[in-house]
Amino acid sequence: MPAYRAAPAGKTGLPVVLVIQEIFGVHEYIADTCRRFAKAGYLAIAPQLFVRQGDAQSYGEMAKLIAEVIAKVPDAQVMADLDATAAWAKKNGGDKAKLGITGFCWGGRITWLYAAHNPNLTAGVAWYGRVVGQSNPRQPKNPVELAGAIKAPVLGLYGGADQGIPNDTVDQMRAALRSAGKTFDIVTYPDTPHAFNADYRATYRKPQAEDAWGKMHAWFVRHGVG
Repeated sequence: MPAYRAAPAGKTGLPVVLVIQEIFGVHEYIADTCRRFAKAGYLAIAPQLFVRQGDAQSYGEMAKLIAEVIAKVPDAQVMADLDATAAWAKKNGGDKAKLGITGFCWGGRITWLYAAHNPNLTAGVAWYGRVVGQSNPRQPKNPVELAGAIKAPVLGLYGGADQGIPNDTVDQMRAALRSAGKTFDIVTYPDTPHAFNADYRATYRKPQAEDAWGKMHAWFVRHGVG
């Protein structure tokens, strides 16, 4: 499985962050995110989680990309691939006791799922990841249904004006996590659209993105990743 990685040169024992792509694959924005983590002292690695289903970057039409690639990616496959990525990172300069995950949009949902999947995860940060939805054989559970199984502290970062992730669904996740007694925080930025951290898109909102990036780093430090 191909992956993009970035780390401080010549260093080992580094905290590891799995960086999970949007539906557009591991393109320059995701690679740049890995480099930003590396400059902060992390080993960051972004596996190409769609590689078995197709090349996301070859599609120019979002609906076709979703139908022909994204919808065919099983959650179980993604969880196994992330386990393999974490194992590789720990054998190649990473600290096995410091494993974080962060993801954007599609990757935000995966972040929630992985926090329920891997008991060795230290902490996670989900950027505007969907938490409810229609189940199917490839995606049998939504994050809100797995709130009680989450094994690591997770920070959620959401836009209050996100047209694809209604505020009430985020509130459902808050309530489920609170009811389950989990360590979490969910920040919703008012009047802020989906993908507000994506600096290559019109949805980018610099003040919110910078604030959220700082909150993410603080979360990782507070919970033992950074």
